Amino acid sequence: MTPRALYRVVATAEMITWTLLIAGMVLKYTGVTELGVRIGGTIHGVAFLAYVVATVFVGLNQRWSLPIMALGLASAVVPWCTWPYERWMERKGRLEGPWSAEGSGLRGWLLRHPILALLLALVVVAAATSFLLWLGPPTEWGTRFS
Repeated sequence: MTPRALYRVVATAEMITWTLLIAGMVLKYTGVTELGVRIGGTIHGVAFLAYVVATVFVGLNQRWSLPIMALGLASAVVPWCTWPYERWMERKGRLEGPWSAEGSGLRGWLLRHPILALLLALVVVAAATSFLLWLGPPTEWGTRFS
């Protein structure tokens, strides 16, 4: 899977899961059911974390500047913005090329060991998801530590 293909998949998944979450919120606040927020929120949370990891990983590989990478991360906060961001990056040619194993430090290690990096990313996403599920809804975070 090329950097372009990976980024397109996670950007699209993040956008679609926004729809699930918002549909769940509509169901919740119209009094139908809270189940949509629980399911859609969890799926969206995982997709959001995967998008963050992919943005950093692809950004390092493609040598994006810090502001470009930050803009990519910020696009995940606004509903349905990851897909237009990905399309813009495509048009600008910032997703072109293969995975690169050059470089030193963390970037070089991650890109020279893609399988281990992917496993590490999965562990990070799973740990973050577990922690956020333990915290519960943001409205309850203040009571969690009281």
